[in-house]
Amino acid sequence: MFAGEATKQAFERCLFEACAKSGWMLHAFVVMRNHYHLALETPEGNLVAGMHWLQATFATWFNRLRGERGHLFQGRYKALLVEEGAALGQVCHYIHLNPVRAGVVPAERLGEYRHGSFWYLGRPKARPAFLDLQTALSEAGGLADTPAGWRCYGDYLAWQAQTGPAGRNAAYACLSRGWALGTREFKVELIKEHALLATSRAWESEGAREIRRHRWEACLQRGLKALGRDPAEAASQPKSAPWKAALAWWIKQRSQAGNGWLAERLHMGRPEAVSVYIHRLLTADPKKNAEFRRLTTIV
Repeated sequence: MFAGEATKQAFERCLFEACAKSGWMLHAFVVMRNHYHLALETPEGNLVAGMHWLQATFATWFNRLRGERGHLFQGRYKALLVEEGAALGQVCHYIHLNPVRAGVVPAERLGEYRHGSFWYLGRPKARPAFLDLQTALSEAGGLADTPAGWRCYGDYLAWQAQTGPAGRNAAYACLSRGWALGTREFKVELIKEHALLATSRAWESEGAREIRRHRWEACLQRGLKALGRDPAEAASQPKSAPWKAALAWWIKQRSQAGNGWLAERLHMGRPEAVSVYIHRLLTADPKKNAEFRRLTTIV
């Protein structure tokens, strides 16, 4: 699946876009030849929606490249809830050592493996804002995010690869079973707070959906302010107004807002029309559109 360098890089781009859209914090990741591992923090409780977008988007790219159809990933991804602190740190170490355990690179050359978060450790300027490596460093002995800390973390992982638990596949069998990693108190609290005895996907609740809608609305208001537009203008102007298409495109780049919500809030007619108007904008040299140019300057 990820045999080629270009394929691994394409998945990384999709992953980074998913993090940006979903508001995720990425603590560690690695892309191997036939699988990947992610340590994600999802403040908005949108793991299912984000993972669906990530895998569907990459599968579409891959199938177009290969001229194929059908499902790319075999079965559903495995997701575990992980307690912050030591448990999350150990998961990060395990993820970082995947190329070593697979025999792709020795531990002392782990930094040469391009397709994982460890590669970004010594390249802070290349890290996206949502990539947070501090947990891995902190749980390896309170290391700082500095050149000295990076070297110490590399030595720590080399030790783990030889004698530590993160270097032993058998010690991490729990990563492929169960539903949570952490202390007993952590699991009891999860059951109490999220009613996990009733549903294994309780964090995808109505509350999580409400948080997402709030984020979409905040994004919409920010875009309207940048354009100097009043919300009432959306109702009074044509459904296909270029500024609406530009704003819809901009919101989609920064969130998981769907066509139905965008069509309703921007008065763009049917949900499928949103994609039509955006496509029309992007194929007609959007840089000539003043609203599009203004939105692309927003950080």
